Amino acid sequence: MTPPRAPGRAFTPPPAPSKLRETIGMLAVTFAFALAVVLADANWPRLLEAPAILSEFVVLMTQGVLQNPLEDPTSGYWTRSLELMIESLHIAWIGTLIGAILSFPLGFLAARNVAPPGVVVVVRQILNAIRAIPEIIFAIAIMLPIFGLGPLAGALAIGVNSVGTLGKLTSEAIESIDTGPVESARASGASRWQVIRYAMVPQVMPEVVAYWLYRFEINIRASAILGVLGAGGIGSILSALFNIRAWDRIGVTLAVIIIVTLIIDAISGSIRHRIIHGATPRGSRKRRALTPEPPPV
Repeated sequence: MTPPRAPGRAFTPPPAPSKLRETIGMLAVTFAFALAVVLADANWPRLLEAPAILSEFVVLMTQGVLQNPLEDPTSGYWTRSLELMIESLHIAWIGTLIGAILSFPLGFLAARNVAPPGVVVVVRQILNAIRAIPEIIFAIAIMLPIFGLGPLAGALAIGVNSVGTLGKLTSEAIESIDTGPVESARASGASRWQVIRYAMVPQVMPEVVAYWLYRFEINIRASAILGVLGAGGIGSILSALFNIRAWDRIGVTLAVIIIVTLIIDAISGSIRHRIIHGATPRGSRKRRALTPEPPPV
C-alpha cells in the first residue's frame, strides 16, 4: 500500500535504473562478432552468387526427379536408391537396438536414487566419454579396421555411440520418477530388485521408449553419413554420384532420402505421442467438436 504524501509536497519518481552495463555488453558482443567476420578471411562477395548457384543445382537435380522412370535410362537408380535406403534403415534400427539394450541397465547404474555414489560417478564418466566421441570416429578408428567395409561396421558404430546419449536420458528419467510407489513397495517388504522391477521400470518405460524412437530418427541420418565412409547404406551411392557430378541421379537419391525420412518421422512421432499421452478414444475428437462451448461466466 502506497503511504500518503505529505501535504504541499510534490511526488518525485525514483530515478530510472542505469542501462550502462547492458549497453556495454551489447557493444562488446557486436565488436566480437564484427572482429570474427573480419578474421574469418572468407570470400563474402561469393554470398551474392550463392542463390544463383543453388538454383542451378536444384534445377539439375529436379530434372532427374521429374524424368519418366519408364523412359529414363537411369530409372534403375530409383530402385537402387530405395534398396540402399532400406539398408540404411536396417543399420539405424540395429544400432538403436544395440544402444537401447546396453543403455538401459547403465541408466540405472547412473541414477543417484538407485546405485551407490561411487558407481554413479564411474558410469556417468563412461557415458560422457562415449557421448563425446562422434560415431564417425568409432567407425573409422575401431569398427572399420575390425569388421571391414559394410553395414555391420556402421551399425556397431551407431550402436556404441547411442549408448552414451540413451544412458544419460534414461538415468535422468529414473531420477525424476514419483517416489510414492517406491516407498510403498519398500514398506511392503519388497527387495531392491522388486522395487526396481515393479515401482521404477513401469514409470520410466514410456519415456525411455520415446527416447529410443527419437534416437532411431537421429540414427537414420547418421547411417547416411557413415555410408560415405563405406559403412553401407544410401551414403555409399551418394558419395559416388557426387564424385562424378551426376546431378540428375543425385536428385533421385536425395528425393528417396527425403521421402523415406519424412515417412519414418511421421510414424515415429505418432508412436511417441501414443506412448507418452496414450491413445485417443475413438470418436472423442468428433464429440468434442460437436459439444458446444459453455457460456462465459
